[in-house]
Amino acid sequence: MSFDIVIRNGNVIDGTGSAPVRADVGIRADRIAAIGEIGERGTREIDADGCLVTPGFVDIHAHLDAQIFWDGLATSACWHGITSVVMGNCGVTFAPCHTEDRDTLAHLMESVEDIPAADINAGMNWSWETFGEYLDALENLPLGINVGGMVGHCAVRFWVMGTRALSQKVASKEDILGMQKIVAEAMSRGALGFSTSRTHVHRTPEGEPVPGTFANMDELMGIARTMAEYGTPVFESVPHLDSTDPEVHRAEIQMMDDIARETGLPVTFSYIHTRGNTEGWRDAFAMLDASASRGTELYGQTQVRSLGMLFGLVNNTPWDRAGPAWADLKSQDLEQRLASIRDPQTRKRLVDEAPSAGVPEGLLHVIYKQRVENGDARYDVHPEDSLASEAERRGVSAVEAFFDISDESDGRAIFLFPIGNHDFEVIGKMLSHPRMLLGLADSGAHCGQIMDASLPTYLLSYWVRERELFPVERAIEKLTSEPAAFFGIEDRGVLREGAFADLNIIDFDRLKVLPPEFVHDLPGGSGRFIQKAEGFRATLVNGEVFLEEGKHSGTSSGRVLRR
Repeated sequence: MSFDIVIRNGNVIDGTGSAPVRADVGIRADRIAAIGEIGERGTREIDADGCLVTPGFVDIHAHLDAQIFWDGLATSACWHGITSVVMGNCGVTFAPCHTEDRDTLAHLMESVEDIPAADINAGMNWSWETFGEYLDALENLPLGINVGGMVGHCAVRFWVMGTRALSQKVASKEDILGMQKIVAEAMSRGALGFSTSRTHVHRTPEGEPVPGTFANMDELMGIARTMAEYGTPVFESVPHLDSTDPEVHRAEIQMMDDIARETGLPVTFSYIHTRGNTEGWRDAFAMLDASASRGTELYGQTQVRSLGMLFGLVNNTPWDRAGPAWADLKSQDLEQRLASIRDPQTRKRLVDEAPSAGVPEGLLHVIYKQRVENGDARYDVHPEDSLASEAERRGVSAVEAFFDISDESDGRAIFLFPIGNHDFEVIGKMLSHPRMLLGLADSGAHCGQIMDASLPTYLLSYWVRERELFPVERAIEKLTSEPAAFFGIEDRGVLREGAFADLNIIDFDRLKVLPPEFVHDLPGGSGRFIQKAEGFRATLVNGEVFLEEGKHSGTSSGRVLRR
C-alpha cells in the first residue's frame, strides 16, 4: 500500500526523549504509517537529509481565541514549528458569553491582553453563547493548525454573577453552583481545562481587578471538583506573584498544590523570575519538588528568555506621556515620526519634554537596544547594550540616543525592556527543572507591546545549539510530548506509527530567530508585532504540508482539539 508522503533520510527525533535515529517517515492520510527504511515510493517525496524530523510543537499558553477567526494560520506561532495550541489562558475567554455581554468581554480582553476590542468585534462572528458552542464555531473555520481551549474564570464568573463578578470578591454558594454547572458544560463539550487569574496586574478597562482575582478556596475548589468528574482536565492559574512578599508567593503555590492534591487534577501556574523576589525560584523549586514526592501533578511554566516590552518608533516609546509634542508624535505614522525627529525644532521640543515622563535612570539601564547578529535576534542582553550605556558612549541624553538609533535604522530599531526572567542563569535552571513546563509564549496577546511566540526557535537555537544546556532530543520532548501529555492531547507530540502526522523538518544549523516587525494587519487596522524564523524547511499538520520555508502551502488541515 503506497504512502501519500515519504520524508527521506532525516534524523528522526520522536519526541519521547530518545536520541535521533536516521530513518524515513511514511504518511498515509492524516497519520504516520511507518518509520524506518521505507522502500515504497510516496505520492510526494521530501528529502530531509541533514535535517531533524520532529513532532509538531505544542504551545500550551496562547491567546489566539479571537485572532484564529481571521488568521487561521495562527501567525506568528506557526512560523516557529507550532502545530497545536491551547488557548483560553489567564482566565480570559470569549465563552461562555451572554449576547448582551459581548462588548464587556471584548473590552476585558483588550484591557488584559492588549488585543483591541474594535479589531475583535470586526474579525470575530460571535455566533455562540456556551463554551461548547464556541468550540463548534471553531470547527467551521479554515484552520492551519490544531486549536483547543480552556474555559476562563472571568467569563464563567460574569455569566453567573453579572456585574457582581467584579464587586463581590466572595461568591455565594448559589453562585458557585452556577459556575460549576457552566464549567461542567465546558468539560462535557471538550474543554482542555479551566484557567483563572489571580495577578493584580490583570485589570478591567476601569482599572478594577478582573473577575476571580480574589476568589476563595471554596470557589476554586468547587470548580476543580466539578472538573475532576470529567477525568483530568488541566487547572491553570496566573498566581499573585507580582507581590514582593515571599510569603505571598509561597501561599499562592501552596493553594495550587492543595487543589492538585485534593482533586487529582494536573495544575500549572505561570512563573517568572523577577527583580522584586530574586530568590523566589528557590522556594518554587522546593515546593515543586515536595509536591512531586507526594505524587501530586503540580507544574510551573516559564519562558525561555526575558519577558519584556518592545519599544520603538514603530509602536511606543517610554516617553509617550511626556507632553504635547510626544502626543503629536504618537498620533503620526512611522514616516511622519521619522520626519519629526529629524526636524531640529520638533526634536528639541521632544527632548525638552522628555524629563516630565519620569522615566527613571534605573529603568533606562534595562531598556536594551535589541542586538541583531547576522540577522539573528539576540535577547541575552548585557549592561553595555542598555540605552543608558549607549547614551553615555555618544555623549547625549537617553532620549537623544533613542532618536539617533531610530534615525540610523529608519525607525526599525527595537528596544527591549525585560520585565521578568532578566537573569539568564536562572532561566537555565528553570528550564532544566523537571516540573517546569515551557509556556508563556502568549501568542496573540499584547500584540502591540510584546512578541514572545518565537519560544521554540529560541530554545533550540540559543539554549541547545549555542549554550548546550541539554541535548536536542530533550528540548524536542519539552516542546512536544511533554505538553501534549500534560493536557491530555492524544496521539500528538510524538512520532510513532498511528499518531497524527504533525511534523517539523528543521535545518538545525540554519535555525535562527529573526527580529520582530511591526505590521498593521488586524481587522480594524491596528498594529501588532510579528516575528519569523529561518531553518524550518517544512511543517506538516494532519498529514498535509502546511508551510515550506515559512510560506503557506494553501492547506487548512488543522482541527479542534477536544478532551
